Amino acid sequence: MNPVLDTWNNADVSEAVEGMLACCGAQRWASQMAALRPIANVATLSEEADRVWAAMSESDWLEAFACHPRIGERKSPSALERSSAWSRQEQSGASRASNDVLHKLAEGNALYEQRFGFTYIVCATGKSADEMLAILERRLVNGRMAELKEAAEQQRQIMQLRLGKWLLS
Repeated sequence: MNPVLDTWNNADVSEAVEGMLACCGAQRWASQMAALRPIANVATLSEEADRVWAAMSESDWLEAFACHPRIGERKSPSALERSSAWSRQEQSGASRASNDVLHKLAEGNALYEQRFGFTYIVCATGKSADEMLAILERRLVNGRMAELKEAAEQQRQIMQLRLGKWLLS
C-alpha cells in the first residue's frame, strides 16, 4: 500500500478532507472521498475520485474552479497553500511567456469570466502560455453549458494529476 494513502485512511475526518481539498477544492467532493475510507489502493482511489466527481453539481464545480488562480497569476484567495504551489508548478509554461501573451491571457481571462461567470480552467501541465491562450480563445465561442462541462472535465484531469502528486508527498 502507498504510505500516504495508508496514513490518509487512518487520519481523522478533518485531516482526510483537507488532504482531498488540496487535490480538488470542492468541499462536498472532498467530504465524500473521506467518507469512502478505507480505500484499498491507488487505482481504487483514482476510480472513486472520478466516480464521485461525476456525481457533483454545478455549485460543486464552481467551488472547485474558484480555488484556481487565473492562468498567469500566482494564487487564488480560496486555495490551500499546497494547491497554490501545485498551481504554480502546473502553470509554469505561463512564466516563460512574453508580455504580449501574458497581456492577452489577462484580457482573455477577464472576457471568459464575464461570459461564463467562472475562472478559465485548463489542465495546464505541459502546456505553453501560447497553447493555453489558443485553448482559451477556442473555448470562448462555447455556450455556457458546454463550457461548464469542459471546465469540469479539465478540473477532473487536474484532480487526477494532483492525486498523484499528493500520493508522492
